[in-house]
Amino acid sequence: MATRREWLRVGGLGAFGLGLARLLQPVAWTGAGARVAAEGLPAPGTGFGRAKSCILLFLAGGPPQHETFDPKPDAPSEIRDVFRSIRTSVPGTHFCETLPYTARVAHRLSVIRSMTTDIDAHSTSGAFMLTGYEPQTKAENVPPGPQDWPSLASVVASLKPSTRSPMSSVVLPEPLGNDGNILWPGQDGGFMGPTWHPLLMRCDPTVLPVQIEGLVRHGDVSDVRLEDRGRLLDQLDAHFRAGEASAPVTGWDVSRRRAFELLHAEASRRAFEIEREPLALQAAYGSHKFGRSVLLARRLVEAGTRLVQVNWPREGKAEVAGSPLWDTHANNAGRVRDVLCPQFDRTFATLVDDLAGRGLLDETLVIAMGEFGRSPKINAVGGRDHWGACFSIAMAGAGIPGGQVIGASDRIGGYPDSRPLRPRDLAATVFHLLGIDPTREYIDPVGRPRMVTDGGTPIRELVGA
Repeated sequence: MATRREWLRVGGLGAFGLGLARLLQPVAWTGAGARVAAEGLPAPGTGFGRAKSCILLFLAGGPPQHETFDPKPDAPSEIRDVFRSIRTSVPGTHFCETLPYTARVAHRLSVIRSMTTDIDAHSTSGAFMLTGYEPQTKAENVPPGPQDWPSLASVVASLKPSTRSPMSSVVLPEPLGNDGNILWPGQDGGFMGPTWHPLLMRCDPTVLPVQIEGLVRHGDVSDVRLEDRGRLLDQLDAHFRAGEASAPVTGWDVSRRRAFELLHAEASRRAFEIEREPLALQAAYGSHKFGRSVLLARRLVEAGTRLVQVNWPREGKAEVAGSPLWDTHANNAGRVRDVLCPQFDRTFATLVDDLAGRGLLDETLVIAMGEFGRSPKINAVGGRDHWGACFSIAMAGAGIPGGQVIGASDRIGGYPDSRPLRPRDLAATVFHLLGIDPTREYIDPVGRPRMVTDGGTPIRELVGA
C-alpha cells in the first residue's frame, strides 16, 4: 500500500502547480502536538490589545547607538567620531545628524536608550532580542535547534492569529544569518515545532512584479482544477488520518490548508503588488531591497497580516568588504553616512508618516531594533565592535506616547545610566499591546507548561499601565 509520503511525493502540493510544499510544509516533528492552554484572562492595562498588527524592522549586524539615536557630542573624539547631533521635532531631544528624516518624526517615536543583552555575539544576542528568552550560551555561530525558544513572530501567529489573512506572521525578504550562511537561532517555532513557524518569504521586492518563492500558481491551474485537486487530497487525508494520526501528519494538514487559503485570499495576493503604489511613495520608501521590503510590510498589515518582520538584507559589494550589514568593524563613519543610515532613515520615517496618513499608526506597532549596539570607542581601523551592554531601539504607533526617551546611557554610551531594560521586557510589551497576556501559559509538545515571557514586564512608559 502506498504510504502518505509516497502520495505527497507523487501528487501532493506539486500537483497544484505550486511550489508551496517548500514554502509551507513542516519537517518531521515528534511529540504530542501543541495545545494552547485555554486558561488565562487578558491582563488588565490601558494598552492591552491596542495594536492590531506589528511591523518589526530588524537592523541586522548591530546599528551604532552613537550614530543613530544616542549621540554623545560632549564625549572625547574617539567616542563621538565625526558626526554632530541635530535637533528633532521634540524640544530637547537630539539624534545623530545621520537621521534627518527620522528627527522630523521624533514626536511620534518612543526611543529606548538603555536596552541591554550583555551578549556580544550576533546569533545569541539576536536570539535574545527575537524571543525575549535569554539563551543558555553567549557563543557565536550557534545554529538553530529543536531546543530553541519560539520567536516573537511565531508566538503572535500561534496565540493571536489573524482573522483577516492566512498569513498571520511573515518574515521577509530573507532569514538572519552570520557569514557563511550560518542561520541564527530564535527565528522560528523552536521547541513548539514547525506548525508554529512564521511564514518565511524569500523575495527581492526590487524586481517587479514581486515573486515570492513558492507562492506561484501555474497558469494552467484554474480555480476549478484547484478545487478538484483539493477534494482529492481531502479524500487522501481521510484515508491516512484513519491509520496515521501523528504530529507530522497534522502539521502537513495545517500547511496544506494554509496553501489553499493563500491561493484563494485575493486581498493577500494583491498585497504583493507594490507597483500599484504611487511612484512618489515608492521613491520615498526607497528603491533598495530594504525600502521595498518595508513597503511590502505595510501592504501586508493592511491586508490583515498580524506581524511582519523585515530583516535588513545582504546586498551590494560593500556588504562583503569587511563590514557586512550593520556590522561596522571598519570604516564605521563611512558606512553609516554613505549606505546604512540614508537607507534606514528615509524608509523608517516614510513608514511612520505613511501609516499615520492612512489612519493605521494608532493600530500598528512599529519597532526598529538590532541584536545589539556598537562599542563606545572607535577601533584602530575606524570601526566600532560588538556591544550588547547598552544600545538603542525606536518604537512608534499602537497608541504608545510619542516624543519620549526611555532610559539613558552613560556619558560615553557604553552602559545604562538609568532604567536598564532587557529583551524580555520588550517581548512582554509587544505581546501586551497585541492582546496576548504576557503571563499566559501554553503547553509544549511534551506536555510541559511554558510561560509566554521569561519574567518580562510590559514597559510602563509604553503601555500606560
